[in-house]
Amino acid sequence: LLYQALNAPCIITDTQSAELIKYASNAFLATKISFINAVANLCEKTQADIREVAKGVGADSRIGPAFLGAGLGYGGSCFPKDIDALLQASRKLGAEISILEAVRAENESRVPRFVQRIIDRLGATNRLPLEGKTIGVLGLSFKPDTDDMREAKSIEICHALREAGAGLRVYDPIATENARRIIGDEGIEYCQSPYVAAKGASGIVIVTEWRDFIQLNLNRLKTEMVEPIIFDGRNIYSPEQVTDAGFEYFSIGKTPAKP
Repeated sequence: LLYQALNAPCIITDTQSAELIKYASNAFLATKISFINAVANLCEKTQADIREVAKGVGADSRIGPAFLGAGLGYGGSCFPKDIDALLQASRKLGAEISILEAVRAENESRVPRFVQRIIDRLGATNRLPLEGKTIGVLGLSFKPDTDDMREAKSIEICHALREAGAGLRVYDPIATENARRIIGDEGIEYCQSPYVAAKGASGIVIVTEWRDFIQLNLNRLKTEMVEPIIFDGRNIYSPEQVTDAGFEYFSIGKTPAKP
């Protein structure tokens, strides 16, 4: 009766297998995410479009389309700790699942690679390449529709941008207070709307794929900015949609697009 409402198959198994099912499932999903992100890196070098590649790969029924959205990598409370636990246990027992090292390494490379693209476009060649620049950050929670900040990519992104000298104006629909406790107040202003966060910004960074951001009035957003540039870490827009509104557009797994 406990699981009846889930309307899903119920598998009766032993404790050890049940535990490994849970860890292996999350590890496999994380592997799909890291794999498509690695392919996205190649797309940026070859003028391929990761969304088209993922669509084609996911059309294969043996693979499926789920968890093939390229972006900033996985976060949250489950995937990172389950990868670490499974890797540690496999080593301890002499059956190391070495592929998980590559999965974790790719995930850890996502934010530094993304921030470097921002610096390459907006930065100068001094010690603090983004000094004097204001950057708007949209989305703080690790995924939409939650205020959960555990392993949220915004933490690392905000830290890296501040380290590079940028001033930040950030907005999240519901995670602001949780984010403030973790990210702090130095060099950062927490705003009441995405349009306020864009005020005076040289670039907007999309970190969490909230529906609110997908539905933004891009023309209004542009009027608030010093430089109309969007760095989309979640591929929530089509390049045509953004460039038609007059933005320069940097997304994941595709070469930059200009108006």
